[in-house]
Amino acid sequence: MGGRQDCGPYTQLLTPSLQRSILYSNVLNKGCPLPHSLHHIAGNNAEKTKAHNRRVILGHLQGRDAGRAEIAKASGLSTQTVSNLMAELEEEGLVHRQGRRPAARGAPPLLYAFNPSGAAALGFEVRPDILTMVLTDIGGTARLTRQMRLTRCDPAHVLELMAQMAKEAQAERPRILGAGLVIPGPFGVEGLSAAGATTLPGWEPKQIPAMAAEALGMPVHLDKDATAAALAEGMGGAAQGLSSYAFLYFGSGLGLGIISQGQPLRGGFGNAGELGHVIITPGGLPCDCGNRGCLEQYVSRLSLQRHLVATGLLAPHTRGTDATVTALLAANDPTLTEWIITAAEALSRAIGMLENLFDPQSIILGGALPDALLDALIAHLSLPEGSVSRRADRNRPRVMRGTSGRQSAAMGAAALVIHDTVTPRLDAHRALPTEMKDAPCP
Repeated sequence: MGGRQDCGPYTQLLTPSLQRSILYSNVLNKGCPLPHSLHHIAGNNAEKTKAHNRRVILGHLQGRDAGRAEIAKASGLSTQTVSNLMAELEEEGLVHRQGRRPAARGAPPLLYAFNPSGAAALGFEVRPDILTMVLTDIGGTARLTRQMRLTRCDPAHVLELMAQMAKEAQAERPRILGAGLVIPGPFGVEGLSAAGATTLPGWEPKQIPAMAAEALGMPVHLDKDATAAALAEGMGGAAQGLSSYAFLYFGSGLGLGIISQGQPLRGGFGNAGELGHVIITPGGLPCDCGNRGCLEQYVSRLSLQRHLVATGLLAPHTRGTDATVTALLAANDPTLTEWIITAAEALSRAIGMLENLFDPQSIILGGALPDALLDALIAHLSLPEGSVSRRADRNRPRVMRGTSGRQSAAMGAAALVIHDTVTPRLDAHRALPTEMKDAPCP
C-alpha cells in the first residue's frame, strides 16, 4: 500500500475485522489510523455481534439501495450472514425489496432499501415546566407531537403523563421500538449543586430508565437534552452532512452536545458538555451551582427572563417569553439589545474555546429560544481570530442556527432509539486495549 506509514502498535492491536474497516475507508493512506474516527465500520461474523451486524446493514442502506453481495463486500461480512440478517430485517419491515439492478453478466442482483416507515420511536423531553413528546418513524420524520405544561415535575407524576402519551402514540403507530428520555444535566454529580431552576429534583439517572421502562412498557434510553438535540440536528437539521460538530442547546439552562466522527461524546459519566457552568467571567454573577461567572448566567433563557423582569419589560413568574421577545426584537428595543450584546460577548469567548478544544466543522445554536433571537445573537458575535476554525477551505459557517426547532431535544430523544437501531459502533467488537487508547502515534 503505497505511502502508508507504519503505525506500530495501532495496527497490531486491531482485530482483523477492524483492520478490514480501516482498509475499506482508506484511513491508513493518510497516516496513523485512529479507531474513534473510522469512516466506515465493518461487520463481524461472530454470532455475539449480531446486533452490530444488523446496524452495519441498516447503516449501509440509508441513503442508497444495495444488493446482498455489495453489502457483504463493503462490510466484510459473509454473503450468508448478510442473507440471513436481510431476511430478518425484511420480515420485521425495516428493509424492503426495490427490484433488480441491470447487470452486465449474470442474474441482475436483487436490491434492498431501508424502510423508514417500518417502525417508530418515541422521544420525551422533560424540563422543570414542560413535558414534550414526539413520535417519529425510524427515518426521523415526526408523525405526532404533544406538549403540556407541568405544575409538578416529580418522577411519579411525569411518568404517569408520559404513559398516557405513549398509549396515544401506540394507537397511531403500533410498532414502536423504544423510547428516548432526555432531561437536563448534569447526572449524579457532587461538584455541581442540584439546586436551581434548571434541574429536576428526584430524577436519579441510575433509577429513572427502569422506572420509565416499567411505566411505558418498552425499552428506554436516557440521555442529556443537549446530546440528544445534537443528534436530532444531525439527522434532519443544519448539521446534516457533518460528522463533527457542536450544538449549543438553550433549554432550561445552556447545554452542549458534541458529535465527533458521527458519535456523541458523553464522557466518563455522561456529563460531557456542561458548558453552562464553565466560568466565563471570573468573580461574575453568582450561579446556583456554587460558582460565580458561569456562562449560563449571561447566555440562557433564564438569563434573558431575569433581565427582562429586572428592567420592567416582563412581569415576574411569567410563563413563556416568546411573544414578548419577538415584539421587542421587532421594535429594536434597546433593553433587549443590551442583553444581546452582553450575551454575544460571553458566547463569543465560549465558542472560541470550543473551536480550539474540539475542532468542529461548525457550531450550531438551537433550542427553546425564538429563531429571530438566535439570529440576532449570531449577528452580534465577535469570534476570536486565534481559532483552528479560521480556515480558507470552510464550506459551512463557523456558527449557524439550527433548523430542527424548539422540539429538537424531544426529536433527539427519539433519535437515541434510531441511533441505537441503525448506527454501528466500535464498542460492538470489543473494548480496545488500554495501551492502544493512550499510545502515541510513532
